[in-house]
Amino acid sequence: MRFHDYKYLVASDLYRLTGKSSWALLLRFLLRGEAFKYVFWMRTCTYTTSQPLLRWTLAPFARWMLHRLKFKFGIAIPYAAKIGPGFYIGHFGGIVVNVHSVIGKNCNISHGVTLGQANRGKRKGYPTLGDNVYIGPGAKIVGNVKVGNNVAIGANCVVTDDVPDNAVVVGIPAKVVSYHGSGGYVCFTDYEDKLAEKKEDGCDV
Repeated sequence: MRFHDYKYLVASDLYRLTGKSSWALLLRFLLRGEAFKYVFWMRTCTYTTSQPLLRWTLAPFARWMLHRLKFKFGIAIPYAAKIGPGFYIGHFGGIVVNVHSVIGKNCNISHGVTLGQANRGKRKGYPTLGDNVYIGPGAKIVGNVKVGNNVAIGANCVVTDDVPDNAVVVGIPAKVVSYHGSGGYVCFTDYEDKLAEKKEDGCDV
């Protein structure tokens, strides 16, 4: 991972919180934004462990910070998991993501969510999520399940089968109830244009 990519991921995650991105906001949420702290150190672990010079200097500290926040906030998302830009944790607590999970851009994860592994059966494996996916509180996505783009997963829903694009699913097991998608739940996704504008203006976060 290049430093430019690392900065972009952090800035996109920050933008998803308020629709803005600045050094002042970064400092504010590092001091007081519990869930964002975890996401920041998760991104930092990914970057520092990918750099030969940082792997033995800053990376151990970053991993220690992430390990500490894991128990403090009840979030277990390994830094090795593949997670796109604009990652947003609405409320911390009880969040578990398998290291082999793949998460697209602009994912919203709520408290009590699990992305877990299935060890046998036709769905043996790990979840893969598309872009702009909203996952409600307490929802579980288990096994080799493909969740499409712009999907909304309801609270306490258990997903064990593939979910098509733009679907809204609820229940145990999950059933499609509409195709209104995640619109209105996944917000502040225009950071690509906004961050490009700031870079052209000589500002950077």
